[in-house]
Amino acid sequence: MKTALQMLSNEHQNILKVVDALLKECNTLELDKPINNDFFLKSIDFIKNYADKFHHAKEEDILFQEFNKCAEKGRTHCNPVEQMFIEHEEGREYVKGMSTGVQENNKQKIIENARGYARLLQDHIYKEDNILYPMADEALDKETKEDMLVQFEQVNKKMNQEIEKHIIFSKTL
Repeated sequence: MKTALQMLSNEHQNILKVVDALLKECNTLELDKPINNDFFLKSIDFIKNYADKFHHAKEEDILFQEFNKCAEKGRTHCNPVEQMFIEHEEGREYVKGMSTGVQENNKQKIIENARGYARLLQDHIYKEDNILYPMADEALDKETKEDMLVQFEQVNKKMNQEIEKHIIFSKTL
């Protein structure tokens, strides 16, 4: 049976495909190639709508709230949730910078922000998959995990058409 935490971890794989493509495109820009506006605009759209609005929203609105309840009850030895929120915000700033770089046709701004975002997300996803999610799996009771799965599936159903186009984009990279 698929769990809510497995669902989040699987979504990370789609995000990492876009992150890898961003890094490759930055290398291309450094070879004095023209900016591929279509790629960057689609990547920014993916990040804003799939990584942030869809994936991070499930973490922030559901998982992190439940994990915080466990921490308040002393069921965890530490609480990395605040750091995860900080990193989500930091990622949003990189995306704004990347978007501005595209609008200004500024290669250096695009490269700086795309690489910053990529480094952040690679580290962030590692922490979530290898630290936060296993901690949550241990701390959350069975009923809470089942409730989270139901809530995640409701989010997936509500956003299905929009999500599908982003998954297709990530698979073409």
